[in-house]
Amino acid sequence: MISEVLAQLGQDLGADAQRVSEFRGNTRVHVPPAKVFAVLQSLKEKHGFDMLVDLTAVDYLYYPDATDRFGVVYSVLNVTTGDRLFVRTLLNEPNLKLPSVFSLWKGADWMEREVYDMYGIRFEGHPNLLRILMPQEFAAYPLRKDYPLRGRGERHNFPVITRAES
Repeated sequence: MISEVLAQLGQDLGADAQRVSEFRGNTRVHVPPAKVFAVLQSLKEKHGFDMLVDLTAVDYLYYPDATDRFGVVYSVLNVTTGDRLFVRTLLNEPNLKLPSVFSLWKGADWMEREVYDMYGIRFEGHPNLLRILMPQEFAAYPLRKDYPLRGRGERHNFPVITRAES
């Protein structure tokens, strides 16, 4: 089934739109950022990958031989067949933008917000792209490899929310 899906994607989007690899039984489709939405839309609408299991990012700053800074990984599942695919796209600064997949899977809402909050990758077309884990005033992205482990001393600037006593 997966091989048929990959063959159809190649026909629909062109051979330059994807590269496929396999690791530990998981199939990964590597696509350029300009094609990622089209690939995910095709996987959902034509091939039945109806569940977005996860959406995350990786910072490859100190990886040996890495040529790109960030990778965004989408894990999609066809609930009927149990087939799973990982779709990965690579980004570099200053263009850290991807189209939002919220229109395909409503569950992408908080996943995209988390990736934005922790890595600074923007999802264009997202209905409410605000920080979800850090205060709105926070100016950095804590899961980037160049962010210091102990922070930059910004904790004293965080707003303090106190509970009203009853």
